Amino acid sequence: MGAHTRVVLLDLLVELSEFGHGGNQEMVRPLADSGSVEVLLLTPQMQSHEAGERAQSEGETLLTEDDVPHWDDDFGFWQECELQMGGNPVTFRRIAMPLHGDDELTAQWFNGLGVDALYCGGSRRNVSIWEDWMEGCAALMRASVSSGTPTLGICFGHQLLCKALGATITRADSLSNGVWDLDLTAEGRSDRLFQARRTGADDSPVVLFTHKDHVVTVPDCCTLLGSTEHNPVTAVRVYDGGGNALPSWGVQFHPEAAKTRVERAFEWGHITEEEMDSFQREHDGAGILASFASVVLEN
Repeated sequence: MGAHTRVVLLDLLVELSEFGHGGNQEMVRPLADSGSVEVLLLTPQMQSHEAGERAQSEGETLLTEDDVPHWDDDFGFWQECELQMGGNPVTFRRIAMPLHGDDELTAQWFNGLGVDALYCGGSRRNVSIWEDWMEGCAALMRASVSSGTPTLGICFGHQLLCKALGATITRADSLSNGVWDLDLTAEGRSDRLFQARRTGADDSPVVLFTHKDHVVTVPDCCTLLGSTEHNPVTAVRVYDGGGNALPSWGVQFHPEAAKTRVERAFEWGHITEEEMDSFQREHDGAGILASFASVVLEN
C-alpha cells in the first residue's frame, strides 16, 4: 500500500477553476504518485471570522456555505470532492481556519491538524495591498515554518511567506507575464528543490511568471536561491536560528502552471491571447513540484 499524505493548501484562486482547483491538483499530483492524499483547503479570503473562532476552539472544522459570506458565486461552493490521480484517491475538503493572526494560537491549531506539508499558491489579491484576512495567513506560514513542516509558497504565497518573515514587498507599475531562465545562486544550484530537470541556458531552470507584486528584500532568516533580471528575489529558502536549512521555500514563479492548464484557461477566457502567447515556452515547474514532494514524503 502506498503512503497516505495529508496537506494543508491555501486555496486563494478558487474563483478561477483552471488555475485554482486545477493548479491545486498539479501541486499535489507528485504526492498522489506515491499514495493517497488528503488536502485540507483553506479559503480565508471568503471566510467569516465566526467560522475562524469555531476552528480555533474545535480544531478541524468543515466549512459550510454559511461560513463563506464573501464567496464568489461564479464558482459554485463545494465542501468536498474526491479524484483519482496517479491511480490513487485524492480527497479535497474545505475547512475553516483562524483569522486572528495570533502566532501562538495559530500554531496550536495548525499543529493539531497533524499535516505533512503546507502549500500556499497564487491569488488575485496582493500582499502589497494588505487585507485583514492575510494576518491569519501570515501567522499560519510562520507556524508551519517553525514546526519544521515542509512549506512551499508560490507567487502570492512566496510574497506572503517573505512578508511574514520580515521582507519588504513592492508593487510594480505593470504585470510581468512570461517564461524566464532562473539564475541560481551557489546555494540554489545545490538546493534539492532545483535538482530535477533544468532546461535553460547554463543548466538553469526555466520558470513561468505572472505577477505584479515583488519581494525586494530577503528576510534575515532566509537565503537567496535564485533571481531573474525582472525579479531579483525569485526563490528563497528558510533557515532556523542555528543556521540549519528548514524544508520551507518561497518561489515567485508558478510551477503548477502546466501547459494544458494554461491552454484551457485561455479557452475559458481566464487569460488573454497576449498572456497565452507569453506562456508558450515549456518550463520546468513539474520537476520542482516533484522535488518538493520528495521532501514531504521523506519528512
